[in-house]
Amino acid sequence: MRGLSALGFGPFFERQLQPSNGDAPIPARVAAQHRDLYEVWTERRDGAAQLSGRMRQTLAGERLPCVGDWVILNSEPTPDRAAQIERVLARRTAFTRGVAGRQSGIQTVAANVDLVFVVCGLDGDFNLRRIERFVARIWASGAQPFVALNKSDVSDAGGACAAEVARRCPGVVVLATSVPLGEGLSALLACIRDGQTAAFVGSSGVGKSSLINALTGEDRMRTGEVRRSDDRGRHVTTHRQLVALPQGGLLLDTPGMRELQLIDDDGLDAVFADIAALSAQCRFRDCRHDGEPGCAVEEAARRGQIPAERLEHYRRLEREAEANERRRDVRMRRQEGRRWGQLCREAARLRRLKGRPD
Repeated sequence: MRGLSALGFGPFFERQLQPSNGDAPIPARVAAQHRDLYEVWTERRDGAAQLSGRMRQTLAGERLPCVGDWVILNSEPTPDRAAQIERVLARRTAFTRGVAGRQSGIQTVAANVDLVFVVCGLDGDFNLRRIERFVARIWASGAQPFVALNKSDVSDAGGACAAEVARRCPGVVVLATSVPLGEGLSALLACIRDGQTAAFVGSSGVGKSSLINALTGEDRMRTGEVRRSDDRGRHVTTHRQLVALPQGGLLLDTPGMRELQLIDDDGLDAVFADIAALSAQCRFRDCRHDGEPGCAVEEAARRGQIPAERLEHYRRLEREAEANERRRDVRMRRQEGRRWGQLCREAARLRRLKGRPD
């Protein structure tokens, strides 16, 4: 029997436990999701679980359990019977993104992770702006961001790329990795302590699953070839999956992401720390650094202290975050209006049943 701490359970989740009907609650970690069934790990065994009827009626969207979540079961799962999920514990961290397209929903990519590795391939996938997007969302999630520049065996530019990432994303550890050469794997493993959970995110074909297979010493995750024409990979990983490291710690593989929408501006100041520091010197506290008088940021850009393209990328990300926040606010107001309308209709129906006029 393994300890819950090895699965990432700690005081934050322990404080949320509430005995029910005199029975001790059964916490479980969601390790994978297959449609309406969840693979869960408890202290005693692994098995299947599904939402209780009440949970299906009350949970929707980002509130539904996802891989990495801690849930409370009504019983231990058995080979011939799925347990019922009665409660989802509050998340300690949550790496989220806006849903693809022009919708306003939120998708939780990884829950309760301690570290998130942005994996980029040096075979044509390297993109500083995409890395900045990922790192901003990771800082916003509460997790610690890392960048793994993978496939260093096919490029001589790894050192220069790593230096540029370190300059653009202060406070982020950058590692060069290669599965065929075994380069950087021990350094990556050293970042993950027993009881911690690390997620791997990035585009398709960058080698996330290959890295996990190399770190675990097993071919646990499917891998695919990359097209030679454009160095793009296919979506081989189709669902999120937790796997255990032999020396302790958990890894979470995620499907490749073609798009990472910012849902708010949290995390931008950490990535653009130079712009955030200069903002304090602007004449106006709410300066948008886009034509306002007395803007210290634009003055620094004119002097060459900040690259013009870096400032423009910051503006673009801020505009995107604000637009998504507005869309989400509109959606929430509409949902609240619908709920209020339903309550009013139900109250009117009850009054009619009691013979009272409206």
